[in-house]
Amino acid sequence: LRYGSTTAVDGVSLEADAGEVVAVLGPNGAGKTSTIETLEGYRTPAGGAVRVLGLDPRAEHRSVVSRVGVMLQHGGVYPMLGPRRVVELFAGYYSAPEPTDALLELVGLRGVERTPWRHLSGGEQQRLSLALALIGRPEVVFLDEPTAGVDPEGRIGLRSVITGLRERGTCVLLTTHELAEAEKLADRMVILNAGRVLAQGTPAQLAEVGGGRPEVRFSSRAGLDTGELASALGAGVAEYEGGSYRIDAVPSPRLTAALATWLEGRDADLIELRTTASLEETYLSLVGSDAHGPGTPESPSPRRARRSP
Repeated sequence: LRYGSTTAVDGVSLEADAGEVVAVLGPNGAGKTSTIETLEGYRTPAGGAVRVLGLDPRAEHRSVVSRVGVMLQHGGVYPMLGPRRVVELFAGYYSAPEPTDALLELVGLRGVERTPWRHLSGGEQQRLSLALALIGRPEVVFLDEPTAGVDPEGRIGLRSVITGLRERGTCVLLTTHELAEAEKLADRMVILNAGRVLAQGTPAQLAEVGGGRPEVRFSSRAGLDTGELASALGAGVAEYEGGSYRIDAVPSPRLTAALATWLEGRDADLIELRTTASLEETYLSLVGSDAHGPGTPESPSPRRARRSP
């Protein structure tokens, strides 16, 4: 995919199956949105083949759009209309849309269903965009930064919706800058930088590709006696953030059992246990903390001006 003489996406190869959530990660300018918009049929690739549900999303656009859902980052909604009216309006584009009440309930907008879009919070606007992506019961859903500007409660709701899509066999392809969200949501991840795929796979597979070494990390209450815990485990222990700890030892069932026993004796919960490098560490080892994209801004997105099939 090119913009003038600049190659924005170069040789990207990826696939996503039914009932799978795939996250596309990368820094600004990496080519995430351009890749997604090409799959949606809004951009024409300079080479290669693109297929969605076995169809060319550009040449067979009308057949594709009736079977996919698209969640935009910004805009696409009449600012004076409330969520209920917007959902009812877009429902008219589909032969068998989701019921309006059920959809508003699903995305948590029943309490503000008559509030004009321009008066909704950023998170509420995002949830309305998600509702519009789901209204036609799509087989494939494209989500561009779905949790951007969404509060913690709203994020939990969005995760629940995406989990439900997976369970009913919908393919979900999403872009995000938020690595913690990607870990919670995605079955597989694709890491892009400068328009190329650096790595793809499950979090465990990416840790191996990124050179991450096995380690033990856990979360509990802040301020545990790390010296005492180190003596009990026979390994170094450090608290690197409030309530987050690193154990300098090779993971093993015996170590895990000893940790759980020690915490139980001090009435401290084991909130999270990790025995591989974090996605953030893997991502930074692949992309680098100073990563940047091609450097040429993308042209205005053609999908911003048109939401309907």
